[in-house]
Amino acid sequence: MSSERLKITGMVLIAAPVGDYDKRLVILTKERGRVTAFARGARRQNSALIAAANPFCFAEFECYEGRDSLTVVKANVENYFRELAEHPVLCGYGFYFLEIANYYTRENLDETPMLKLLYQSLRALLSEKIGEALVRRIFEMKAMVFNGEYPIVETGQGYEEATVYALQFIAATPVEKLYTFQVTPEVLREMGKIIDEFMKRHLDRSFKSLEFIRMMES
Repeated sequence: MSSERLKITGMVLIAAPVGDYDKRLVILTKERGRVTAFARGARRQNSALIAAANPFCFAEFECYEGRDSLTVVKANVENYFRELAEHPVLCGYGFYFLEIANYYTRENLDETPMLKLLYQSLRALLSEKIGEALVRRIFEMKAMVFNGEYPIVETGQGYEEATVYALQFIAATPVEKLYTFQVTPEVLREMGKIIDEFMKRHLDRSFKSLEFIRMMES
């Protein structure tokens, strides 16, 4: 193991218990894309990592680099997004976003756009300026755009003009300006229909948190 510490900034996507006291983390980072890291002793009550080693935590992590993984030794937390825990429905949406990010991202690639999207989408969930259902559709569409596969919808295909415009706006707009509009229930329904069909066709897995969201929406 290297004696030099590596600093990475990112968000915890997955935190799983390992052994009696440790956690295995999957972190989406600016510097190295998606990485695996171990937080030794993070499940001990007096651990300095007890709060940082959890999903949604956005922090600068100091790590030692091993052959196959990183070991976190310190974390400077910028945002816990702990408000999500107070709202089960919003928390469900948040976990869905983490699952999508984990699905699409890879190691040693520049995943900064997805990290920005994830961070801004969680902020949008908590802002109350835009409904969580629309936040979901914006997130899904933009995640597909970053992956290079997304539905191309044009006028004349039987959808409302506002639906076509909304999807084109999401595809072309920087992440920082995404969550700045509202749509009618009909436009939201059409957006959902288009995105659901496209994701069903192109994604090779289902998401556990999405089942919870669908239950709550119904």
